[in-house]
Amino acid sequence: MKRRTVLATLLICALLAPFALADEGLWLFNAPPAEKIKAKYGFTLTQPWLDHVRESAVRFNNGGSGSFVSPHGLAFTNHHVAADCLSKVGTSDKDYIKLGFYAKTQAEELKCPDLELNVLTGIEDVTPQVQGAAKAGMSTAEIGAAQRAVMSQLEADCAKDGQRCDVVTLYSGGAYHLYKYKRYMDVRLVFAPEYGIASFGGDADNFEFPRYALDVTFFRIYENDKPVQLKDYYKWSTTGVKANELVFMAGNPGSTARLNTMAQMEFNRDVQYPLALKWREAGIKAMKEFAAKSPESARITASRMFSLENSQKSQKGYYAALLDKQLMTQKAASEKELRASLAKIDPTIDAAWPAIEQAMDVQKNIYAPYALLERMQGFDSGMAQLARTIVRAAAERQKPNSERIKEYRQSALPSLEQALFSTAPVYDSLEIMTLTHSFMRLLDELGAENATVKRVLGGKTPAEAALRYVTSTKLKEVAFRKTLYEGGTDAVSKSDDPMIVLMRDIDADARALRRKYEDEVDAVVSREGGRIAQARFKLGGMDLYPDATFTLRLSYGAVRGYTEDGRGSVVPKGTEVPYFTVMGGAFDRERKMGANPPYQLPPTWTAAHPKMKLNTPMDFASTADSIGGNSGSPILNVAGEVVGINFDRNMQGLGRNFYYSETGMRHIAVDARGILEALRSIYGAQALADELTGKAAPTAK
Repeated sequence: MKRRTVLATLLICALLAPFALADEGLWLFNAPPAEKIKAKYGFTLTQPWLDHVRESAVRFNNGGSGSFVSPHGLAFTNHHVAADCLSKVGTSDKDYIKLGFYAKTQAEELKCPDLELNVLTGIEDVTPQVQGAAKAGMSTAEIGAAQRAVMSQLEADCAKDGQRCDVVTLYSGGAYHLYKYKRYMDVRLVFAPEYGIASFGGDADNFEFPRYALDVTFFRIYENDKPVQLKDYYKWSTTGVKANELVFMAGNPGSTARLNTMAQMEFNRDVQYPLALKWREAGIKAMKEFAAKSPESARITASRMFSLENSQKSQKGYYAALLDKQLMTQKAASEKELRASLAKIDPTIDAAWPAIEQAMDVQKNIYAPYALLERMQGFDSGMAQLARTIVRAAAERQKPNSERIKEYRQSALPSLEQALFSTAPVYDSLEIMTLTHSFMRLLDELGAENATVKRVLGGKTPAEAALRYVTSTKLKEVAFRKTLYEGGTDAVSKSDDPMIVLMRDIDADARALRRKYEDEVDAVVSREGGRIAQARFKLGGMDLYPDATFTLRLSYGAVRGYTEDGRGSVVPKGTEVPYFTVMGGAFDRERKMGANPPYQLPPTWTAAHPKMKLNTPMDFASTADSIGGNSGSPILNVAGEVVGINFDRNMQGLGRNFYYSETGMRHIAVDARGILEALRSIYGAQALADELTGKAAPTAK
């Protein structure tokens, strides 16, 4: 991975400035940058426009974004977000990831076994209630526990009518907002292109531009076995975008670290990223070896392989940014300036940074065992995760709701139960491979003499232990899971299922690590980060967006190309990269790269070549801010119409975890016109194209 060239001081200082520069920002819908947009682009955000955009956007619970695009429950997201469902509904003779899928009628649509979609219906500021839980004389740990109890109660009260409710921590504890969602749990597959075009160029072209990818998949949302009928959805633009046009992105960015202190960034640089990259590199190697064994092995690992490689490449970019001495020097200087400015407002605030630094020292000491045991990095198995859920649910559900850990609060149980009782297939061979590999990780990091490692392996090798756990558990049976879950502590404590016993045995150690993290790391960062945020609000007002939290945000920017600075590998340094590509360019790229995977177009494209409109725009770039989690976010024009769907960033954009710049950083989207052309000219999906453009309703039978 090439080292990231860091921007000028002015741009780096944007990390800590109270006012965002340029088109920067992952903005809250209840605090949009209306004045900035008006000043730069002359467009006025109105509340009806914001409400319509918010209620037409959807969040995919497996880590992506999407939106409604017809009044008949039709939604779309990226193919790589949909890959998990495609894999679970596919079979050895129906590889929907590789071959694609199209349901010509609603009767042919396939139900995803455990996919949930959320629509944000409201946001309530609950900062006074949560911060008010902190009383004089409380320790940091006691404050953290008291605030978690208040958050739990707020969620429970909100969720009584069946909606999903999450209290979200913003500005490192400077604010708390209650997000209310309409929950959809019957999601059915409508259309997906072949992997060969959805991810054309594969890992080599990932985070590159120009691109030629049709990274899109359509679903339909049902309630009571009928498609939902919607008031709010995005209309489909047939005219697309033009250079320098203002566009918006409505999506759910996962996480950023732009407001982190130096101590937090140094922890990321010295501990988190090196360990994560080491583990992921070994995991990719093991996955590739497994996939090479047979076509079926390749099929069942396809979605996981993409996820691993995508994550590996993005984290390499994040890590490279932290290794850049100029970035870290500028960050340190900016932090010093900020501390001096805030001290004039609150003389006690300077103590916040050493407190966070001490919390990072604690996190350094526990990070590997915490990640392995509590975050399950040492137990990479779907069945191990099911066992963990059952064991913890038995213990947590007997507690008052306010005392439960977050994942088992009453408001979270519908989603938990959907995942727990999923009918998705379980593959023993894949489970054995991933569990073996993660046991090796456990052994390597903690050592053979570690008491937990001894309990896990029981005197066997990682491969022998994994084989025993996977082949002897009954957790593949949904009925067995239900019996244990409904039986509670009595059933779980008496179970001799090896996977249940394993999770029972490590639970005390894992919980102890979680308590230490929550009390000595998370609670400290929340308390001190909140103090810093409150001081910054006094200095610059609320005109500051919080770091990403996988909640709905609004970004904006201009459709624009850039000058290649040498970090990308598709075109030479100094090339003026246009803002868009055309569909005919995919055939040119295929020829140039030898027409071999991952540069081999599907047969459907080759056959349709003579009748395609090859000059139809396919992918485009803009300056709108984005990060992981924005995959599938709709790109909208000022009329609120879909002009594209976000699916990637360029190599320069990988630095966005820590800073933003209009110079070179771009998100990448599939053009709405390219999607329509593909549906009509390549896939014969006239009915779907007509539904998108409002020409006809979908066919039920």
